[in-house]
Amino acid sequence: MSTFFQKLKVKWGVTSNFQFFIINLVFAISGFASLFISRPLLSFFGVNKDLFSWYIYYPLRILIIFIAYQFTLLIIAFLFGQFSFFWKQEKKILRRLGFKIN
Repeated sequence: MSTFFQKLKVKWGVTSNFQFFIINLVFAISGFASLFISRPLLSFFGVNKDLFSWYIYYPLRILIIFIAYQFTLLIIAFLFGQFSFFWKQEKKILRRLGFKIN
């Protein structure tokens, strides 16, 4: 394994290559899932390309993707048994966004 992956494993506190693989798999599945569900979510709220110009539609879609990603990440992490790792990561992100998390 390259030094980049070794450094990442140390930074994340991951001890096994299998867990490292599962964590990256969770990231990949969550990213795909958030992209996949963003269009139906926008349609649910009545937002589509025909009603809004591109400079309104795409920022809204990016916002929906970001929000959906946070939820899908935790759901997929739970299914793969990595919830505690990803919950720590989520708390860091929320703190950086200004939320007060214990």
